[in-house]
Amino acid sequence: MRLVTIGSLAAACVLLSACATVTRGTRQTFKIDSTPTEAKVELSIGETCITPCVLKLKRRPGFTATFTKEGFESQTVKIDSEIHGGGVAAGAGNLLLGGIVGGIVDGTNGSLNSLSPNPLTVTLIPVGGAPAPAAAVAPAEPVSTGGR
Repeated sequence: MRLVTIGSLAAACVLLSACATVTRGTRQTFKIDSTPTEAKVELSIGETCITPCVLKLKRRPGFTATFTKEGFESQTVKIDSEIHGGGVAAGAGNLLLGGIVGGIVDGTNGSLNSLSPNPLTVTLIPVGGAPAPAAAVAPAEPVSTGGR
């Protein structure tokens, strides 16, 4: 009887380990958009797309996205891989039910993380485009001293 109990407990630990991996997965849907649309986006992790686009990306590591479009300045944006609320909750449940093995698996495969910002939206600047105009300041009017 004791062997069955220990075996059942061991099986439960193995089956319940890596909760975040099971509930969240190691990939997430990542949305990319730009103004104007139809910009080419090259990610430092090797993926490319034309905006607007949706990619299924690994939650870890972070990367950079470089936007290019003819007639516009290229722009590079950093995307971070951070632990977020859903990952923390899954990780906590994992430690309570799955134990150390599951915590190690979740902590190393990125399932606790989320890519941020998501969605990624970039506004491209026309080549030679003037920066936004500064607020105009009206000239000061002479102050009357009352004639004395």
